[in-house]
Amino acid sequence: MFGLGVGELAIILVIVMIIFGAGKLPDIGEGLGRGIRNFRKSVKTDEIDVTPRDGDENGQADDPGELPPKQS
Repeated sequence: MFGLGVGELAIILVIVMIIFGAGKLPDIGEGLGRGIRNFRKSVKTDEIDVTPRDGDENGQADDPGELPPKQS
């Protein structure tokens, strides 16, 4: 696995535990797993959505700077 032995992985784990603490490790693992799952899902998708994001159904633009001036 990437040329890392058991000793190197143990050192990395100890450093991660020192930096983040034992309480945050489950959250980090969950986020990493979710990210990998989403990446695999997006890679397996045959169809790519190239629809421009001009606004939603109500005519609202995504960026407030793109809104037309309000009429009084």
